[in-house]
Amino acid sequence: MDTNFFNQIAQLDFTGVMQLNISKGENNNLIVTVLLNNEQCGDSAKNLIPPLTFNATPQEFDKEFFEQIKTPIQSISGVMVDMEKFLKQMEEVKKQSAMEKAKAEKAKKEKQAKDKKYKDGMAKVDELEKAGKFREAWIKVPQTTEFPEKADEIRKRKSTLSAQFEPNLFGVIDNQTETPKAKETTADYPLDNVGEEDKQY
Repeated sequence: MDTNFFNQIAQLDFTGVMQLNISKGENNNLIVTVLLNNEQCGDSAKNLIPPLTFNATPQEFDKEFFEQIKTPIQSISGVMVDMEKFLKQMEEVKKQSAMEKAKAEKAKKEKQAKDKKYKDGMAKVDELEKAGKFREAWIKVPQTTEFPEKADEIRKRKSTLSAQFEPNLFGVIDNQTETPKAKETTADYPLDNVGEEDKQY
């Protein structure tokens, strides 16, 4: 007997497993439930989709069964496929969000470590400056290449420290020639008072 039943099922557009439960009802009717399940869909909300239930005579099923289930099966299948797509997209969003959060956390920790290094360096400079070790303090001032955002502050600090060097930064002594001493020496012996015996002819 050629029923054409499975050929019509093959023509239905669905993804997943379609389960048919057939039981006998009153007055020779058949009760048919159709449940579509898509194992690929990880959303538990799919379990809330009720099965399609039909109560009709065998003749009515022969005439209209596939017409009755075609649209609902396609809709249910589409909903479950969309649910799975949505879940995958949400997982990707969470993953991206976690990556961004990790990046932000890493950047925050790096900034905190850098700030601590700068503060510790400047605290050492303060300590040396209080001890009167201006050259050592100047050397310990952090580099502008390492802390470009603090460049102005670093330059000012170095300038303040270098102003306190004795002698100055390059070791050049303030060159006030000893002319006052020379003047003092000659002041004791004015040329006008040189004796006759000291003059040479």
